Amino acid sequence: MAAKNLKVMFIGDVIGTPGLKMVGLMLKGFIKTHQIDFVICNGENAHNGKGLSLDALNQLLEAGVDVVTGGNHTWSNFNFFDTLKTHPKVLRPLNYPKGTYGRGFGIYPLPGGLGNIAVVNLQGRTFMYPIDCPFRTADWVLKQVKDQARFVFVDFHAEATAEKIALGWYLDGRVSALIGTHTHVQTADERILPKGTGYCSDAGMTGPFQSVIGMQTKSATDRMLYQTPHKYECAEDDVHFSAVIVALDAQTGMTVGIQRFFYPEFEKGSL
Repeated sequence: MAAKNLKVMFIGDVIGTPGLKMVGLMLKGFIKTHQIDFVICNGENAHNGKGLSLDALNQLLEAGVDVVTGGNHTWSNFNFFDTLKTHPKVLRPLNYPKGTYGRGFGIYPLPGGLGNIAVVNLQGRTFMYPIDCPFRTADWVLKQVKDQARFVFVDFHAEATAEKIALGWYLDGRVSALIGTHTHVQTADERILPKGTGYCSDAGMTGPFQSVIGMQTKSATDRMLYQTPHKYECAEDDVHFSAVIVALDAQTGMTVGIQRFFYPEFEKGSL
């Protein structure tokens, strides 16, 4: 009998306490309903809307998350640095300069005799920090994990959709799935690329949608209106859960099914 597919849920950027509460309340039920085997979550904004903390990390792990990825806000909370240096279930973008602490990829055991999954965290450079090349870094890390894991999942934390799409094509057939983060807006372009890599430009945001990508609307609007800094404060209302679910073939490691997940759906009215 053929081995069952591996089902991975990737949760889009968790925003502050509202996002943490939503994950804590809903994730275990979603895991059961959708028969999820492994959960990855971008948590770079889980601490008060910017950065990560040990308490936020523990809440995510207790809720059922297996690995927490990061991005450009990974280092925003200085009190988290020691945890970032040592905790095996926290990742930061791999393509920061040599010597940056934290790990950019990890190999994790899977249930049911499915072997291991490699989770890789990369960050884009377009409209972001001019760090090391994510394309060449991906080439390097794939050589490191090729004999250790059949499944390779990439969180690509990037601003520009063109850069995300380009890396998706570059890695098609070489990674199981590449899902984007950072914009906090879920994109409707989930698909399986020709050589089997599951792709979606952005998984979206798990947090308060009565906001500007998680930030209180007045502070965000005043930033735009006056072009001056205003205090970042996490919003609280209209919380939703954003994710992407991929089914990976147990033999090839490639994607055989991909689905965007958003709960609860927005009220859209009728036409």
